[in-house]
Amino acid sequence: MTDLRMQLALDITKRQAEITDLVQKAGFASVEELAERFDVTTQTIRRDVNGLCELGILRRTHGGVEPPAPASNIHYNTRKILNLGAKQQIAKTVAAEIANGQSLAFSIGTTPEIVMQALAGHESLHVFTNNLNVAISASNNPTFQVTIAGGRLRHGDRDILGASAQEFFANYKVDVGIFGVAGVDEDGTLLDFHEDEVAARQSILSNCRKSFLVLDHSKFGRSAHVRGGHIRDVSAIFTDQTVPGPVAELLRESGSRIAVAPEDAK
Repeated sequence: MTDLRMQLALDITKRQAEITDLVQKAGFASVEELAERFDVTTQTIRRDVNGLCELGILRRTHGGVEPPAPASNIHYNTRKILNLGAKQQIAKTVAAEIANGQSLAFSIGTTPEIVMQALAGHESLHVFTNNLNVAISASNNPTFQVTIAGGRLRHGDRDILGASAQEFFANYKVDVGIFGVAGVDEDGTLLDFHEDEVAARQSILSNCRKSFLVLDHSKFGRSAHVRGGHIRDVSAIFTDQTVPGPVAELLRESGSRIAVAPEDAK
């Protein structure tokens, strides 16, 4: 993504964010439907969706727009602004459960980064991560101790993956592991786009006393092609809306806790 496109991603309008959310939920929307929904001209909607398509947030199809192809993920800076309000709700709810002085392992992903930002007012946290975005955010608090994985940096997402990241998390036993996923299948399978992402997350899960899965509602039913554990393996799930029935039943059976962030958590 060029500097110009990154700036456009940060300058996305409220209407474009609402269009994105509607299309993600419905799977498709025509230009005419969107124009009627927002009470604007079709020309205005075309400008909105053209910008979203250039950023990779949506893609054009005959007569309208749909979500991007599930076989690939979109740029980190673009993902960061999608469902931002929901992610901030989730982050505030997670932060309320973290005590000063605890040790935390953070995975890659936009929601874990936003959780780290919500912890800015805590004291003396010990943070272990393979995500430079998380590390930089944590380093702004002088009372935090921040330890990062070494290895090759993946551009865009600014994370370290591979054997070095797996070994890094295996060297520590932390109080809480905080991680996200690309998607959750209807049978509760956790999904991602790369094997290395799964391996790093599984290493966190194996080496924490409590595991917090953080994900907004759009991740339920979202497709990705790499299997990476099951939702019932985690201690608690933090989300912004009611968990779909079949997945909620699996969680009840496993004893995993569901924490739905309240609307006023923004």
